[in-house]
Amino acid sequence: MANPKINNILIPNVTKLTPKPSVDTTNKLGKGETSEFKSLLDNNLEQSEKSPIADAPKGLHLSTHAMRRLQERNLSLDKEEYAKLQSAIDKLKLKGGQDSLVITSKAAYIIDVPKNTIVTAIDKDSIGDNVFTKIDSTILMN
Repeated sequence: MANPKINNILIPNVTKLTPKPSVDTTNKLGKGETSEFKSLLDNNLEQSEKSPIADAPKGLHLSTHAMRRLQERNLSLDKEEYAKLQSAIDKLKLKGGQDSLVITSKAAYIIDVPKNTIVTAIDKDSIGDNVFTKIDSTILMN
């Protein structure tokens, strides 16, 4: 017969372990009621959709830096400008562009092509004063 002292050390008595507490996952809200969290989430989502490209279709993203630059330089990204940028991104993807300079009649944009994200924006009057680094492609969209 095996030594009970050794068995207790090597093989713990599982009947002495405490059971996991159960979690109640049932909905406590009545029909038609919404939680406070859901209403806050819905409000935040509505407000986050309001941006300099609010009228433009979804798909093109703005970095925080780009949003700040658009506001500082009084640049608006209307549907026409959005369409130019989306078309440029489509062309750049076909050519393998990663970090690209897109120049339109209104401004210049540095775009992270794989992520469809505008990284920064420069107004047309300031383009000559800037040096663009770490880009692998450029496209002119007039």
